[in-house]
Amino acid sequence: MRLALEEARAAEAAEEVPVGAVLMRGDEVVARGRNGMRESGDPLRHAEVVCVDAAMEAGLRGPEAFAGTTLYVTLEPCAMCCGAIVLARVPRVVFGAWDEKAGMAGSLHDLLRHPRLNHRADVAGGVLAEECGALLSAFFSARR
Repeated sequence: MRLALEEARAAEAAEEVPVGAVLMRGDEVVARGRNGMRESGDPLRHAEVVCVDAAMEAGLRGPEAFAGTTLYVTLEPCAMCCGAIVLARVPRVVFGAWDEKAGMAGSLHDLLRHPRLNHRADVAGGVLAEECGALLSAFFSARR
């Protein structure tokens, strides 16, 4: 999660919403991502999607490519990001701050563990939640 926080801080430095993601396989960093919506003008460039894209660019392809990986993200994934995680078949997701407004990994709904989907991930939420949430709170407080 500390590496995901580094990515979130890099997003903040670029004036993006400070959310970061890191895909790990054991101790190996497979891919990193951070929010890039403002820079790219693309509303789909959430940290999780950027990270999955980076993993694919690094060679992870096919239905078992993400086996044994864990995605660490500083904010509970939204519906779009949960969809990308399910389609990539990421087996484990660990997130920091809960998102009561848009979180779909336990707050509003639980898409990552929905029984009707063809893939379900193990999910752990609230890891370094205070630190992850404080970064987001400070970012939005400075803009309101």
